[in-house]
Amino acid sequence: MNGDQSGLRAREAAHEGPPALSLRLGRVLGDDTTHPVRARFRFDPDTPMVIAVTFMPGPGASVTWSIGRELFHRGLSRGSGEQDVQVWPARDLPGLAWLMLHSGGVNALFQLPVEPLAEWLAATYRAVPAEAESRALDWDAFLAEILGTPGVG
Repeated sequence: MNGDQSGLRAREAAHEGPPALSLRLGRVLGDDTTHPVRARFRFDPDTPMVIAVTFMPGPGASVTWSIGRELFHRGLSRGSGEQDVQVWPARDLPGLAWLMLHSGGVNALFQLPVEPLAEWLAATYRAVPAEAESRALDWDAFLAEILGTPGVG
């Protein structure tokens, strides 16, 4: 045995997915006023259907939303989503898309830069293709987590 484990490392790296993506978004405050907000997009190959987006509006403040990967993917080129999360191209602002979040009667509208997000999403699909999503997901653990029921499975 020569100790070459490069094949093993390559397989492990493929299952890690791309590194987190940090972007500066614009939060629309009205009257064409935007406020910069940092956001970190994370992909976990163990839950490939979901992108975790952590919004960091200021020092020490953050909130994380779990948003469907396909919703982002489709939304960058055509409207996607409904109710709590929507993504659609900003037709009047080339290179940007809109992200609308709704919670507790409050809406937040953000401008997304399309190119870096589209490239990062493509890397997530290389790590776990759409057709392999259901095989990669531990359904019992996923349902236990979202339903808050420990010990399911």
